[in-house]
Amino acid sequence: MSEQHLNDPLVIAGKAYQSRLLVGTGKYKDLQETGEAIAASGAEIVTVAVRRTNIGQNPDEPNLLDVVSPEKYTILPNTAGCYTAQDAVRTCRLARELLDGHDLVKLEVLGDQKTLYPNIVETLSAAETLIKDGFKVMVYTNDDPIVAKQLEEMGCVAVMPLGSLIGSGLGILNPHNIRLIMEEANVPIIVDAGVGTASDAAVAMEMGCAGVLMNTAIAAANKPVLMASAMRKAIEAGREAYLAGRMPRKAYASASSPLAGVIG
Repeated sequence: MSEQHLNDPLVIAGKAYQSRLLVGTGKYKDLQETGEAIAASGAEIVTVAVRRTNIGQNPDEPNLLDVVSPEKYTILPNTAGCYTAQDAVRTCRLARELLDGHDLVKLEVLGDQKTLYPNIVETLSAAETLIKDGFKVMVYTNDDPIVAKQLEEMGCVAVMPLGSLIGSGLGILNPHNIRLIMEEANVPIIVDAGVGTASDAAVAMEMGCAGVLMNTAIAAANKPVLMASAMRKAIEAGREAYLAGRMPRKAYASASSPLAGVIG
């Protein structure tokens, strides 16, 4: 791997990460598969739905942190399942209490159960409250460049526009808007939601996104551990392609070999 790539970390809230793949922990068949898939992904940031996953709230149930150790991974509590700013803020405060003052969180406030599309009004409200309360907020949002800039200016440490609907596997449906968001951004732009397979992840990275967060694409694969490995390679290849700079697109053919000095 090139020296340039090795010295190209993802920096979030002042901390550098070598992996640009962020993964979730839901939908696996058991905790063992969860741990194996996350290890195969090479991810360093692992997001956890506080409302749906035991990270110490229930001492009588298996604890996710037994297989996803906070000593090895940066645990990113998220507010999945929250439909109001109030619920999201409460969930983040619970996570901070459970994780001994941990302040890096992933904020998502959903609009409805059918689309799981973000409710931007509630998202903005929750982000403002959390930032004032000392949280470092990575925020899930739609692909609106104006909203993305507002969230950055409020103080969010990363903005995470959807590629397509959560769990849909449709890939990046509006690359133009993602590019517009990146053009104006001074914080990492991480595609969150919609990735279905390795090529989707590579596309996001080739566009210049800082990273990709995914869960269903790995957990719902026929072989999650193998898919996790594929995603790791796709993220690395896409980033290297972005750094290398692709050739220009042309309307007509261009010979690979020089035409000068052709024999006979």
